Amino acid sequence: MAQLRVLTGGESHGKALIGILEGLPSGLQLDLDKINEQLARRQRGYGRGGRMKIENDTVEILSGLRFGKTLGSPLGLLIKNRDWENWKDTMNPWKGSSDPVHIPRPGHADLPGSIKYDHEDVRDTLERASARETAMRVAVGAVLRQLLDEFGIWIGSHVVQIHQVKVKKTFRLMAEKHTGETEKQVRMACAIAESSDFRCSEPKAESEMKEAIDIAKKQGDSLGGILEVAALHVPVGIGSHVAWDRRLDAKIASDMMGIPAIKAVEIGHGIETGSRFGSEVHDAILKEKEEIVHTSNRAGGIEGGISNGEPILVRITMKPIPTLTKPLPSVDLETGKAVEAHKERSDVCAVPAACVVAEAMLSITLARGFCEKYGGDSIKQMRRHFDADQKAG
Repeated sequence: MAQLRVLTGGESHGKALIGILEGLPSGLQLDLDKINEQLARRQRGYGRGGRMKIENDTVEILSGLRFGKTLGSPLGLLIKNRDWENWKDTMNPWKGSSDPVHIPRPGHADLPGSIKYDHEDVRDTLERASARETAMRVAVGAVLRQLLDEFGIWIGSHVVQIHQVKVKKTFRLMAEKHTGETEKQVRMACAIAESSDFRCSEPKAESEMKEAIDIAKKQGDSLGGILEVAALHVPVGIGSHVAWDRRLDAKIASDMMGIPAIKAVEIGHGIETGSRFGSEVHDAILKEKEEIVHTSNRAGGIEGGISNGEPILVRITMKPIPTLTKPLPSVDLETGKAVEAHKERSDVCAVPAACVVAEAMLSITLARGFCEKYGGDSIKQMRRHFDADQKAG
């Protein structure tokens, strides 16, 4: 069984985004509609910019698939950028023309990226640093989500805060109760969020979030927030305590921080655990009906870097989008003069869309760990390993 590896390529206004997924077992039946459904979910959300009106993301599978089943060879994916038609001269791989960008935006990769790669035109940095790249990660995550689904693993998310508007019922609050009840509440919150433009499960908070985004837009500003992602029915034993770089929580934190604009990641009660007594943090262990269970899930489903069979709960903080229609001060890198920051077409708030990206990243992280534990060059072989482990447990 090859190690599961993911590679993406492409610029925001280039011809297309590409992805390569290596290490998938053969014989996995894929549903194209389910991949495109995830791409459509990423494009929704109140506060998104004009780019979402142009693109209608769908994926094309170029390799590694025959008659809908994986072959075990690298899966090649393609998402075309419809906006490429408007950027052919600016983003032509060979010859073209454009007005170079010399003014970096505070909070973006514009300045450090251009210094690092010796770019005179900031566009050479900002095109790849754009969150547009996450569309391919969502497509790859949607493929791996189907792998996890084969083994009963479910993933969902919701927004718990935009700017200063907060919901009352969070996964963290739900985790204070017995984990059987937690699962029901998590599923319910995610189901309600799915029909919301804010991915919010509480109507009152949703109304206040809309007002906050409208105010920010009018002021030429942007907003960030906090979201939660959950994975249910993850088997015990994903990750390991024996080496720091094999810990599941470390891998989740690393992958989530790889999403543009994410500034903090918490597992379970996270930061809150630093202000509690140990008796208020750790989850007591009981035996019920011949099964080992926890009285709560403040650990967020991971202990010692290993999944413990309880719901995996992740909390993520997203900063406001760096592009502002009322720009902050910056410097023209060509002239050295003080100027307003460069403006690109952008969102006012992308927290709801970040939920979908975070679900994809959690799918990638868990699929990697799942493949490491259960191996197998084919889905049948992986199924045998999984069933044997569950039976032995």
